[in-house]
Amino acid sequence: MKDYRRRIVDDELALRLEAFGAVQIKGPKWCGKTTTAMEHSKSYIKLQDPDRRAGYMATARTKPSLLLKGDTPRLIDEWQDAPVLWDAVRMAVDERRAKGQFILTGSTVIDEKKKEGEEFQRLHSGTGRISTMTMYPMSLYESGESNGEISIKDLFDNKELEIDGIISPMSIERLIFAACRGGWPEALTALSEKAQLLIAKDYINVVCNEDISRIDNVQRNPSLARLILRSYGRNVCTLIQKTKMLADVSVEMESISMKTFDDYVSALERLFVIENIEAWCPAIRSASAIRSSQKRCFTDPSIAVAALGASPQMLELDLRTFGFIFECMCIRDLKVYSQSLGGRVSYYNDRYGLEADIVLHLEDGRYALIECKLGSREVDEGAKHLLEIKRLIREKNEQEKQMPLREPDLMIVLTGGEMAYKRDDEVYVIPLACMKN
Repeated sequence: MKDYRRRIVDDELALRLEAFGAVQIKGPKWCGKTTTAMEHSKSYIKLQDPDRRAGYMATARTKPSLLLKGDTPRLIDEWQDAPVLWDAVRMAVDERRAKGQFILTGSTVIDEKKKEGEEFQRLHSGTGRISTMTMYPMSLYESGESNGEISIKDLFDNKELEIDGIISPMSIERLIFAACRGGWPEALTALSEKAQLLIAKDYINVVCNEDISRIDNVQRNPSLARLILRSYGRNVCTLIQKTKMLADVSVEMESISMKTFDDYVSALERLFVIENIEAWCPAIRSASAIRSSQKRCFTDPSIAVAALGASPQMLELDLRTFGFIFECMCIRDLKVYSQSLGGRVSYYNDRYGLEADIVLHLEDGRYALIECKLGSREVDEGAKHLLEIKRLIREKNEQEKQMPLREPDLMIVLTGGEMAYKRDDEVYVIPLACMKN
């Protein structure tokens, strides 16, 4: 494809096509799933093509295998519009006994309960035949803004890695703009910065006015969807309770029940708009001391900005609010960078005020404790938290030697600052705009 901007998941997709008969790419709309899939496919159908949709749906009802004919890998875009194609792909993979036959893309998660009894019900899981991978909006490295001089993989693999003196190419002002613009590929093709900022705003409009009702054909109120997103935006990367967010929403729209609130949040999660972060609860304090609620988060920081109606200029004057949005951007980028390592993120927080904004876990058991701090004045505080968690783990292991808890492999303070360096206490201080996979 002309002018294709390579993504980190390209290598993962190629590897999965080598290992499996089909690969499903899931993630938020507009993050580039179809574009990336087309780079790896030799034929395709797009179920939402208005000129051909009626024919595709009729074929899916009568003989779905006809839609699978074509050069392989064959892309089936927005396959969830006809979930029966999932089973058709699974069967075709079984019959062909070949790898890399199909790529499926979609921006929603199928609700099995709501699909039960419908003509397009998906019957089988696809385990062993269809591999699933997640795609996120672009990281700063993929958008060309991070210099990528510090690799998250190299940090884990090489304890002697030299990072001192590496300089970030992004000022706080540029970080703020990048967060407001988001990692949407279309935003990078717009000529003016003003136009680039419109993408996230339009994304919110489409989600609230169309997608949140279309996902399962349940009519939902766009105004309520906006209020819930705004409440999430106000509390992004915090541990606020649902009851408080419901109260926040109820100020402007009365008589909203928790059941309704949960229904809207569930729909936004299935659209990959909201992606909350789970707690990490190691046995280093009593279970009652460690907070276990979810951290409220979006798949891209620009969703929070757009939901709040904020702008780069507003956030430059409110760095406290931007600090939470910056953490959301750090989470997005770390998810992208660690994907090939089997990365997942959680957080640590206890009632004594000890925290790690992000705990990055790799599939081999290694993990990093990470704090997100905008400025250099906050670095000491962040490092202090990380070192205290390490001390508690070591102390616990000395007391209970039979089941030792792994000590952190890395301690990192991610900053919006200028220079990377490693402290004498082994804590890395790294500008976000120096990172890559």
